[in-house]
Amino acid sequence: MTKDELLVALQKEVEGYNKIITTEKGDWIVKGFIDIYKNVYTISIDTKVVSKVMELLLIPAFERFALNNDLKLELPPQQNFYPDLTFTCNKSGERFAVDIKSTFKDTANKIKSMTLGAFTGYFRNRESSKNTLYPYGSYSSHLVLGVIYSQIDENPNEKTIYTIDELDKIESVIKDFQFSVQPKYKIASASPGSGNTKNIGSTNSIDQLTKGNGVFSTLGEEVYDDYWMYYLTNDMAKALEIPRPYTNLKSYLDYKQKGIAVLEQHKEEIEKLSAEDDLQAHNGEENDE
Repeated sequence: MTKDELLVALQKEVEGYNKIITTEKGDWIVKGFIDIYKNVYTISIDTKVVSKVMELLLIPAFERFALNNDLKLELPPQQNFYPDLTFTCNKSGERFAVDIKSTFKDTANKIKSMTLGAFTGYFRNRESSKNTLYPYGSYSSHLVLGVIYSQIDENPNEKTIYTIDELDKIESVIKDFQFSVQPKYKIASASPGSGNTKNIGSTNSIDQLTKGNGVFSTLGEEVYDDYWMYYLTNDMAKALEIPRPYTNLKSYLDYKQKGIAVLEQHKEEIEKLSAEDDLQAHNGEENDE
């Protein structure tokens, strides 16, 4: 299976996920947590809690998907490791990363916010295995399985304890789900997540998220990689005691064009110096022998 075939297969797969996690009315089937005494505690509306429970609900579906497509599914060994799902083709050994990202609707066609993982660490050092199941560079593609939903108008009263027989009285905290699968670069924005975080932000448009029409979708993955691998926040630039090279796509273009212009002016000089440097290095190697 190639990365393009996997993308199409996963996009088709998630079309049926609403049937797995929702009631006939479109409400989430999860009502809360149960203890050994059969008391039910309402689930928090916190997005991190929702995201983790959603992931656990769908693991059996991911496992079936892997078996049906001759893939091996691996989960991260620890929390906060990248990615959430690793699929490996049993025939070719090709490896694919899938991260599950969930967020809620802010308006009809806008989400509140969503981050797509770090732009430091393993993203920059693509041979490193720190905080990732396999090195980032060993994956043929990096996909995001997005889950967009609506929240209820009022937060649940977490002090209230219910019994199993009262499940129908517990209102689902989220509803109206939309699932999508897109390459990470196609839904990324040119700005970090909220605040001074070192996470890549996503487009806030639901239409762009579900169709993969973010700012890098036409620019390509190479531009996306280059942009985010060398992006600096204010704090990162201050620590290095340098000005920020760029802060958005326009200043990124100016920065790149300036560098190219300077190099073009010294093209012949650079080629001559490079040839001399290569010759010196070669002679040095012969002397070492």
